[in-house]
Amino acid sequence: MASGYDRALSVFSPDGHVFQVEYALEAVKRGTCAVGVKGKDIVVLGCEKRSAMKLQDTRITPSKICLVDTHVALAFAGLNADARILVDKARLEAQSHRLTVEDPVSIEYITKYVAGVQQRYTQSGGVRPFGISTLIVGFDPNDKSPRLYQTEPSGIYSAWKANAIGRSSKTVREFLERNHKADMEREDTIKLTVKSLLEVVQTGAKNIEIAVMAPGKPIEMLPVEDIEKYVESINTEKQEEAATRRTGGRTPGTGTAAILTRPAGQPAGDGATDPLP
Repeated sequence: MASGYDRALSVFSPDGHVFQVEYALEAVKRGTCAVGVKGKDIVVLGCEKRSAMKLQDTRITPSKICLVDTHVALAFAGLNADARILVDKARLEAQSHRLTVEDPVSIEYITKYVAGVQQRYTQSGGVRPFGISTLIVGFDPNDKSPRLYQTEPSGIYSAWKANAIGRSSKTVREFLERNHKADMEREDTIKLTVKSLLEVVQTGAKNIEIAVMAPGKPIEMLPVEDIEKYVESINTEKQEEAATRRTGGRTPGTGTAAILTRPAGQPAGDGATDPLP
């Protein structure tokens, strides 16, 4: 069968591709957007959340931002069912590490574990790759430096200052490249995260989730009211920038214009006064 390699997980195609992994990456691109941004002493996760149905109970609807341990959080893009299984495995490993070593896991250790599980599912028959990418954030024990890692369905993992995954992630990543600065304060970091999500979220604050992590503190989920304030502030800034562009960079009402006058008794037409009778 000529196309047999396309259906088998553990067989390469003639040009060196494992198509099932690439299909998993397509599932990630169709998932809702997730953003991670590192600041000076905090790290922020932002997610686009789908609108809830009218009869749905939002209190027990799973979030796209999951706590792996008290100091590690994970956001994902892709298939929700796959994410639930992967998060459970990561939580189990984090608790097992605490029990065995008597220390919390480091962020890089749990990232390598998650990436290892994802890679293992790309080389075994009878299974398929996880259709999710993850952003893993947090703080190592006795360290105040924020950490941000990304994993992919193929098992690749990498460290970032700011990154986006999911739908329109390329657009959001380009926005972050233009606007991210080193050692940003808390307000600037949260504002940049919200601003980047507004590049793809059209419905405003009600469809945005923001989680803030600081060293030695529990994860903080921002209430909708706080997110709305950031959205209003960002919209006001955009309107001011648009007004400045329309007026050529000057404040309306500050320009000067020459007013032409003519001597008394001179008609508007020929420029010469009539002789007196």
